[in-house]
Formats: sequence, structure tokens, C-alpha cells
Amino acid sequence: QDFLREMSEKDNKIKSLVDMGFPEDEANMAITRCGVDAALTVLADSVYASQAAGDCHYGNLSDYEVTGSCFDSLGGRKRARLMEGSKKKRKRYGGAAQGNRRPLDGSHEEPMPLPNPMVGFNLPNDRLRSVTRRLPQQAIGPPFFYYENVALAPKGVWATISRFLYDIEPEFVDSKHLCAAARKRGYIHNLPIENRFPLLPLPPKTIFEAFPHYKKWWPSWDPRRQLNCLQTSMSSAKLTERIQCALASSGNPPPKSVQKYVMDECRKWNLVWVGKNKVAHLEPDEVEYLLGFPRDHTRGVGKTERFKSLGNSFQVDTVAYHLSVLKDMYPNGVNVLSLFTGIGGGEVALHRLGIHMRTVVSVEIGEVNRRILRGWWDQTQTGTLIEIADVKSLTDDRIATFVRRFGGFDLVIGGSPCNNLAGSNRHHRDGLEGEQSALFYHYFRIVDAVKSAMGRM
Repeated sequence: QDFLREMSEKDNKIKSLVDMGFPEDEANMAITRCGVDAALTVLADSVYASQAAGDCHYGNLSDYEVTGSCFDSLGGRKRARLMEGSKKKRKRYGGAAQGNRRPLDGSHEEPMPLPNPMVGFNLPNDRLRSVTRRLPQQAIGPPFFYYENVALAPKGVWATISRFLYDIEPEFVDSKHLCAAARKRGYIHNLPIENRFPLLPLPPKTIFEAFPHYKKWWPSWDPRRQLNCLQTSMSSAKLTERIQCALASSGNPPPKSVQKYVMDECRKWNLVWVGKNKVAHLEPDEVEYLLGFPRDHTRGVGKTERFKSLGNSFQVDTVAYHLSVLKDMYPNGVNVLSLFTGIGGGEVALHRLGIHMRTVVSVEIGEVNRRILRGWWDQTQTGTLIEIADVKSLTDDRIATFVRRFGGFDLVIGGSPCNNLAGSNRHHRDGLEGEQSALFYHYFRIVDAVKSAMGRM
């Protein structure tokens, strides 16, 4: 009865959205993203944002990453302070002053077009495309920097991020082109893009290559061959029970309406088939494998914490492909400033590339994440790991001290928390003004401080 009631509510909301002029498929995708209990205004906002971001090109993969509406990127007083500070710093490096450009209010920005397919500047073994880019003079490394965030962010966010990071064009990549799970991300960096190489062995690119044992129970009407973006939480036991009951009371194959309900939930939660009419969420070690981490990387903490930490991490194979250019440039190893380190996706990528990390200064507020990183570091590394909990305590003076102590940083890597940018967090999507995502401005501040301190060496 619960299943039939939810299907009826969903059908009614789809009809209401269609009556409002929205295409039926986009209305259905909005309900999948936001949930059947979401208000019509929220669903309508979700469709509008999806259209603005060009999400209609991407089908069902990573649907729940799409944002719901457009937000101002900055508030008034904070915007004024940042613009004034940025003016002074850009003059120092010869860049244009922020005050001479368009305001930082995201509502004034044109949406940054997302490429389709989302393959970045190049992919491994991609000999047909040749992309060249010229970096602004003030952006040329060293130090090299590498910043990641969700690709499908609210209107104006990527334009703002790009302006603060020296007007560098973002590189948008969906990790489904390098592994078996989608993960639409944008990267702004000043790394060379020629002579990249992938990690070996190449990771599996389909569900059945990664987990062949799931093929036994996979129904013919489930067309998935790759997984969606890996989430920070897992599905409930109640949901999988409802799916099992709905299938058990249906024929074989089940009616289209039941298939549609089951597929929507399977796509949203990355459910896999483990028995007749039986689905289950992935286990943490399977998520580690899909993301390119060593087995048991996050083991030793609770399952909920493992899913949260993994869902917020880098996809290691994707990041390693971009960082691979550093291997020949730094045969004696690198000094790394790692911001919002999480569970160490960037560090694992460098390690798997065979790049020695002489020193890593890691800034990560999460105690669980720090424990995971320290455990991995002590088992695999011989360099120095310095841990800082709060990015706000990394002042310009402290940065200058580190630069003098280590002779500078070769790489500043990080991805500020995307809690206020990802569409899956529909209650607090506040763009770059959100409590978590506003930490991006510390990334920019710190990169600028490193460049300034190294310029004085």
C-alpha cells in the first residue's frame, strides 16, 4: 500500500508539473532528485536549474547532483571585503582588478556551459583531440595548484571560482570515462595538460567488470552498466524491503510502472542485485575500489562515517591522470599543501603515481578523516605529515613560515566542501555563500599567500 500510495503521489506531481508546462521526463528527473515529498515549487526550481546547467544532456547519471535554484554567490559585506582584498592582490601579480569587472552576484552571471561529453581537456589514449590553452601570466606555476568541486553547481558559481583563481578555464570531467561510476566534477588548475598518463592497471569501466558476481541476478530490464555518483549515505533497509515486496507481487517482467519505480531508486542509491527481487547498497570496500583507494583504506571507523568520507572524496584515477605530469618534473619528490584533505585522495593519487611526498601540510577539520589519513600515511610514507585542523588558523604569516622552512610548496591541492553546491543537499543549497562552500575563499586566499611568500624567497 505504501508503494501504491507513493506511485500515486508521484504520478499526480508529474501531472501537475506537466500542466505547468514542464516536459514529463524532466519532471520525473526532478522528483527522483528531490523526492516525492518535495513541494511543487522545489520541483519546479529543480527543473529550471537542471535546464540552466544543461543537465538534460546527461540523462539519469548523477541526477541528484543537480542543483535546485540560483543563488547569490556572495553576501554584501563579505563581497565588499573580498573584492577590496582581491583588487590589492591582483595588482600585486599584474592581474586585472576585481573592481573593474562584473559584480560577484551570481544572479548576474551567464551559466558556464558544460561540455557534452564531459571529458575534460583530454582522456587517456585520446589521440584524436588536441587541446591547447594559455594561462594568464599570474597563474603560471610553480606553485602548481589544483582545485575540485561539483560540476553542476548553481548559476554563477563556476564563473566566480574561475575569476578568483586567475580566470583559468575549468576542466569538467565525468569520472565515468575513467572508471565504473559517474562523478561530474570541475577542476581549476595550472598544471600542464600535455603528456598525461593514467594509473595502471586501468580500472574497470562497467559494473560487471568491477563486480562480475552481480550479473547472476541482474534483470534484463535494468539497463545500467555504470553506477551513478557515489553518495555520502546509504539507502534504508525499509526501501530495499519495499522494492522486494513490489517485485514479488508483480509478474516477470514486472509492469512498466513498477520497473520505473525500482529503476529510479536503484539509480538514486546505486543499488545492485544480490538475489531474486533483492537489491542492496554497495559495501564500503566496494566504494573504495570504485574510487581508486586501497582496500580497507577507511576501515576501522563506523559504516556511516565510511560512506560520508568516501562520498566526499576525490576519484583517485581521475585526479592521478591530471597530476601525472608532475612525476617527471619532480623526480626527487614534492612538498604539498593539502587543503580540505578529507581521507587523502590527492595523497593516494600521488603515491600511486610513484611521486614521493617529502612533506605534506594537511588541513582537515574532520577528526575521522584525519585518523584515516594518518593511518594510511604511517603505513605507506616516509615523508613528513603536518596536520592542521582548522583552515582559518592557517594565516598568511604561518604560510610564510612554512614556505621558508620547506623552500616553498610545489603543489597546493584541495576541494572545498560542496555541501551548499550539490543538488543532493536540497535544504541548504546556498551556493558559495553557504557555511561550508564559503571555505572556497580560504583556498583562494591561501594560494595567493603561497605565491606571495614564494615570490619573496
